[in-house]
Formats: sequence, C-alpha cells, structure tokens
Amino acid sequence: MASGTSGKGPARAGRGGGGAAKKAAPARKAPAKKAAAGRPAARKPAAKSAPAGKGRSGPGPVFRLLRGLWMGIAHPVGALLRGIGRGAKGLDPAHRKDGLALLLLGLTLVVAAGTWSNLQGPVGELVTILVTGALGRLDLLFPFVLGFLAVRLIRHPDKQEANGRIVIGLSALLVGVLGLVHVATGAPTRSDGVQALRDTGGHLGWAASRPLIIAVGEPLAVALLALLTVFGLLVVTATPVNTIPRRLRQGAIRLGLLAGSGPGTETRFLPERYDLHDREFEAEHRPGRGDGGDPAGASAAERAALEDRRRPPRGGGRTRRAPARDREAGPDPVDVAAAAAAALDGAVLHGVEPSPVVAGLSGGAGRRRGPAREDAEPTAGRPGAENAGGESAAGAAGAAVPDLTRSVPDLTKNVPEPSEPLPPRAEQLQLSGDITYSLPRLDLMVRGGPGRSRSPANDAVVESLTTVFHEFKVDARVTGFTRGPTVTRYEVELGPAVKVEKITALTKNIAYAVASPDVRIISPIPGKSAVGIEIPNSDREMVNLGDVLRTADAAGEDHPLLVGLGKDVEGGYVMANLARMPHMLVAGATGSGKSSCVNCLITSVMMRATPEDVRLVLVDPKRVELTAYEGIPHLITPIITNPKRAAEALQWVVREMDLRYDDLAAYGYRHIDDFNAAVRSGKATPPPGSERELTPYPYLLVIVDELADLMMVAPRDVEDAIVRITQLARAAGIHLVLATQRPSVDVVTGLIKANVPSRLAFATSSLADSRVILDQAGAEKLIGKGDGLFLPMGANKPVRMQGAFVTEEEVAAVVAHCKAQMTPVFRQDVTVSSGQKKEIDEEIGDDLDLLCQAAELVVSTQFGSTSMLQRKLRVGFAKAGRLMDLMESRGVVGPSEGSKARDVLVKPDELDGVLAVIRGETPP
Repeated sequence: MASGTSGKGPARAGRGGGGAAKKAAPARKAPAKKAAAGRPAARKPAAKSAPAGKGRSGPGPVFRLLRGLWMGIAHPVGALLRGIGRGAKGLDPAHRKDGLALLLLGLTLVVAAGTWSNLQGPVGELVTILVTGALGRLDLLFPFVLGFLAVRLIRHPDKQEANGRIVIGLSALLVGVLGLVHVATGAPTRSDGVQALRDTGGHLGWAASRPLIIAVGEPLAVALLALLTVFGLLVVTATPVNTIPRRLRQGAIRLGLLAGSGPGTETRFLPERYDLHDREFEAEHRPGRGDGGDPAGASAAERAALEDRRRPPRGGGRTRRAPARDREAGPDPVDVAAAAAAALDGAVLHGVEPSPVVAGLSGGAGRRRGPAREDAEPTAGRPGAENAGGESAAGAAGAAVPDLTRSVPDLTKNVPEPSEPLPPRAEQLQLSGDITYSLPRLDLMVRGGPGRSRSPANDAVVESLTTVFHEFKVDARVTGFTRGPTVTRYEVELGPAVKVEKITALTKNIAYAVASPDVRIISPIPGKSAVGIEIPNSDREMVNLGDVLRTADAAGEDHPLLVGLGKDVEGGYVMANLARMPHMLVAGATGSGKSSCVNCLITSVMMRATPEDVRLVLVDPKRVELTAYEGIPHLITPIITNPKRAAEALQWVVREMDLRYDDLAAYGYRHIDDFNAAVRSGKATPPPGSERELTPYPYLLVIVDELADLMMVAPRDVEDAIVRITQLARAAGIHLVLATQRPSVDVVTGLIKANVPSRLAFATSSLADSRVILDQAGAEKLIGKGDGLFLPMGANKPVRMQGAFVTEEEVAAVVAHCKAQMTPVFRQDVTVSSGQKKEIDEEIGDDLDLLCQAAELVVSTQFGSTSMLQRKLRVGFAKAGRLMDLMESRGVVGPSEGSKARDVLVKPDELDGVLAVIRGETPP
C-alpha cells in the first residue's frame, strides 16, 4: 500500500500544480510589489517541484531490470515487423507501444498452443477454462484476433481512434456471432453442463443469447444478434450505412461479377471526404432522395457537375478547397453526423487519422461543420465571443489564464485521397513517326505516410502563448492552428483596439516561452483577420515528391510543365506551373535544400512530359549534381559543365528564341501554344514552294544549377543572355530556372531580379541575402533542410513550405525508364557560337616555322599570351597577334577574352599531332 501511494503522489502533484499556482497567484502579488523591481516572480512553481524519487520509494531494481529486459526484446521485434513494407517506417518513438504488443503476441502463441493442440499442464488447463469455456467452438479463431491486434498495435500505434474503433467492432462482431452459434446449436443452458456450453457458443454466447430468448423469444433474438453482427462488421470496416450499396457494387465490379457502365467506369471508391454542400447537391440530384441510393443513378450531366464541384481548381498555385457557402450558426445534427462518418470512413480507407475537428473537439471546434477550411471563420475565437468561463475576451486580460487549449481547432487541410493512374493518353503517347513513348509509373515514387495530426506539443504551445498574452496584458487569443511538415502556424485574433505591433513586439518573449529561437510572425495572415505565429515542430516530417505528383494527377492538370515543390504550412501540397512563373530564382545557403529542389523539378518534368513536349538544357558547373540525368531523351544537348560552354548555350537559347518569334510573326500568333495547335490541326502550313515541314515547338526549360560560377567566368555575356531570355522568351515557350547558393548583388543583379518574378528562398545566412532574393526579410529565420519561402509571380507575401524530397533510388528508376523508351537526339550547334568566330587568314605563308615554334611554346607552357610570344620569339605585337589567331583557327588556343591569357585547348602529349596538322602532314 505504501508503495502504491508513493507511486501516485507525483501524478497528483503534477495535476494539481496548475490549480495551486492559480490559487497562489493573488497571494504572491501583494509582496511582489514591495520586492525589488528587477526580481521577477516565479511563474509556475509547481512545474519545478522536487524530483519524484527524493524522499519517496520508487520501483525496485528487480522491477526495472525485468522491464528493461522485456522492452529490450519488444523493440527489436517491433522494428522487424515495422520494417516490412513502407507504411510503418519512420514512426515517432513516442507513439510506439512495443511492450504491450509483445505481450499480445505472447498471449497469441499461448492461446494457439492451448486451442490448436493438446497442451498439457496448468497453462493448458487455464486456456481451456478461460478461452474454450468463454468462446466455445470459436476458440480456434481467437489466436487470429489476438495476432491481428498485436500486429496492428506494432505497425500503427499512433492511430488511436482507428485502433479503438477496431477493438469495439471486433468485440460486437464476436458477441453477435457467438450468440448466433449458441442459438443454432440448440441453445443449451448451464444446467446441461460445462461441456455442453463448450460445444456451442461458450459462456459468452450463452450470456448474449439467453436473456434475449427469455425476453423476446428465439426468432427475434436471432434477428437482434444478426443486427449486432452486422453492426460490428460495419464498425470494423468503417462503412457508413448509406454507402453499403455503393461498396457492394464496387466490390462486384472489382471481382468481375458486375459489368461497369462503360470503358471509363471508375473502379475505385468515390471520395468520402467532401464538403457538406457537395453532399446536399448529391442528395438533391439523386433519384429517390432519402432512400440511400448511390449517385451513379443520376444523369451524366448531374454527375459531371458533381465531379466539377469536388475537383480542386486547376492552376499553377497550391491546390485549395472550394470556398464554403455562408451557413447559419445552428448546425444540422444529421449533417454533422454524416460529415463525421464520412471523415472516419475516408480516414480508415486511406490510412489517415480523422480530422480532430470532425472527430469531436469541444468548444469552437465542435461547432464547425464538415472538414476545416481556411476561409471558414472560427466561432470560438472571435474577439466579441464569450469564452468557456462566461466572460468576454476583452476582460480576460485581467483575470486568470483561461484553459483554451482544447477549444482551439486544428485547421490543417485533410490529406487528399490517392489518385487513379494517369489516363491512357498520358501512358502511351505517339511521337513523330512510329515512336511510342510511355511515361514512368507513379509506382516508382515512394508513397509517404499521412501527416501527423494534433499532438500534446500543440496544446502546450497554445497554453504558453495564452500565458504570454495574459502576463503582458494583451487582449488576444489563439483561435486555431495549422500543422505543416516543418512548422505549425498558430492563428491569433486580437481584441478591440489592440494594435498588431503589440504582438510583433513580443517575438522574443514568445520564443522564450516556447523554447524555440526560430519564431516567425506574419501580420496579418493573407486573407484572414488574424496574426500568424510560426513555430517549428519538434518532429519534422518528410514530404515525398511522389505524394505531390499524385495530388497533381488527382487535380486533373495535364500541363507538362507542372512541377511539385512541396507542402505548405496549412497542410496543402504546393504545385507550380513553370509556364506561368514564367522564370524562377531558387537561392539559399549551402545545405538548405536547393539541390533537392532542382532534382524535384527535373524529376517532375520526366514524370509528366515526353521529349516531344519538353526539352531540357542543364547547366551544372559543379559537375556532380546533375550527372544522374545524363542520357535522358529530354536533353537537347549533353549536360554542360564548362562555364564558357554554358555562356555559349545561353546565346544559342537567345537565337532559338529569335527563330521562334520569326515563325510567330510570320503566321500571326502571339504564343507558342497557339502556333503548335495550329500546326497540329493543319491551319498553319508552309508557303507554296517551301521545302520546310512545320512541326510543333517543344517547351524549352533551361536549368542553371549554380549561377555564381557562370557570373565569375563570363559575367557580361551571361547577364546579357539571361536578361534577353527572361524579357522575351515567355511567349516563345522558353523558361529559365536559376539556382545559386550565393545570393549577393553581384550574382543576382538588378536586371536579373527585375525579369525573374518568381522566387523560392531557402534558408539564408543573413538578412541582406533574404532581401536580395525576396526583396523582404524572412529567409534568414528559416530552419534549413528544405524549409523555404515560395513567392510566385503576382503574390504579395511568400508562402512557407517544406520542399519535396526525391531519393537517388527514385531518380535512378525514373531515368532508367526514360532511357529505355528513347535515346537522346542532341543539337550540335548549342555550344558552338555560329557567327561569333573571327575571320582569320589561314594563309601561313613564310611564317610556318615561326608558327610551329609558337605552338610548341604555348602547348608546352600551357599559357597562351601574346606578350609572351613577343618576348620569347622576339617579334612585334602585330606578328604575335597574327600567330595567336592562326593557332586559334587550328584549335590550339581558345578565343580572346580581353586582356586575359587564352585557354590552351591542346595537352602536351598531343603536340606532335598539332605540329603535323600545321605542316599539312598526316597526324601520327
């Protein structure tokens, strides 16, 4: 008894600490005024109480030893089972329940040995008495139930709502089946003996059926038990009653027992989480309203209208839900129940936890209808609304700190359902000639798990923010939060006559209260009358590129330049259409996620576009970042690693742009899409007598992985080419992505910034770098590893997002698939500047010997300088310049670069062959 009492002591002290602190607060205020002004009072003395082990008797060493041994066995077993497949990897250690799961596995083995075989000894007798006596003939199935619960607890312990639902459903199913078995075998009573009960439904079957038989008779008892069995089955499978006909029909179609309505019939379940106004629309247009019929019976026009209402909007920005209609304050209980059932159904189908808003949060969250939307106005957090204590928010500053953590709703967007495979047109695309190109399957991309939902850490942060506002007497309250992969944004609404500057002035105090230096305040949140406080999560999530691309397919967007970027702080996936950017600057410090973003851009293009749709020019001065993409058919030239060749490639892009504009002007079109459509339809034809064959122009995407290196080698040429491309190339279908890890003014110049409207900033080392990228502060407060600010063209404020990640194995699989479809067709004139070479007199005349000496001197020293030739050969400046031009015409040295020495293009071991060419002889 003493041990049990001492063990419960710290728990009671921790629970009562908050109340004790609040009661002691008025008593501490009076002496605090007389104390020294610089001595702050303790805010939460109960939180820093003495250690629980001091003066108390804790668990003994034997118990700790046994517990350590048990957990030492449980954790490897749990890790082994979680390693099977992909769904349970990366589980938060705080959510693991390996000890309880191992206990269930042990019980499974013992029960299986006692029921499936003749286990002797006291353990076998105990199993016979408990299991066989309770379950009767169904004792053979009980080990499967225990094993299923154990594996479920190992692989998905964080899904508490789903696990609890499965336990309740299995219990109801078991009781109903045992009662039916007991009635079917004659319904013996206890007076018939223990063995008679064991041969039927056991004691549980007797207890479930006997009272019903006595009360209502055997026929009605069978009906009630059958109803209980169906109820348990529906709870286990999370099937609402109104979806039973549709599920049966879908199951029959999948099994081939029922033919679909046509070749395009969908074979997946319809989305279960859609807005309530979509449910009302479906109910209004469904034949036989109220009879539980499925929407498949509606007309084609009605089904198309319903799908349009469900489908997210198309475009290059983030996918958002349609804005909710204005609704009255009093919700309909039937609609709320339907929304809760639909959310739970979709959560179980797709492995996603149900939304806490629908699952039944108290306070303002419980009054929200349907899935939480960012434009829905929270009712519990308005400045004029009353709080749980019955007083208005305006008077809360002078009162005790209210407990509002459970009334703050989670406004994070629901994870969208998995999309279907790409349509047949995107799977088999006919290129010019008889070439058939197949896009890579989305199965090559890893599927990530569902995003984490509300956690105790979020409630602790809400409590800390509420305490800070109370202590500094700021009339403000936290009315909701949205949890992203990297940070959680808490929405704060201000009371009447409260300045926004009061919140921004508390930045350091908030950072101190939540124990995090990386606190960012948005005032206000775009589109809302609220201030956002972004605080990093203690457990970050990884955003897989495959999940983002699956969302793009679900949205129905088929533009080849739609790429996946990541996931924003509101829980929605961020997409970008590079054709609408139309050019983008990606910058950040080393290790901030810039290269991963470039890999995601290229992989997205390979996953969604054929070489006939998009051609790539990749510039990689670092020589190791983009080597994985060498040889893909989308390349128009091999990957460029020489900065000087990169400058020539940009000049070629300028010439290609001019040629495309010539065609647009000649045929009277303003955009390359219109010209391509006219060519495909036959409206645009070459003039009579012309031998040219018109073909559609592909999009040309130029990606420069390190702009700073190019600006160091040839700043003027690179800047001029970039400025011309960014100014004019949008209508010609040419788009530019510039990436750099040194966002300074000498790299990202004013001319480049003025013509590159879309920016993606990762973590920077200084405020000045953030201003260079975004023209505003913010990037210096990012926490790295993909955390970024995305500012698309036309937006006034950047969007906080976690950049997507693609592994090297995924890239290798996609590249291998693309290489197997086609071989690349390179343009030979990309890195050769036509028209730029000087007209050089190739007549050597009497200077053959002198030219051979000059070539031998330049190649042996690997230094091509005109002044050196003057000194070594004792010739004048004109003769030395002419010798240098002759060597340039024969490929010995590169072109002139002002006062710099020329590049020597020939190695010393190739000197004999060069001299033979100069003399007109056959090279060895």
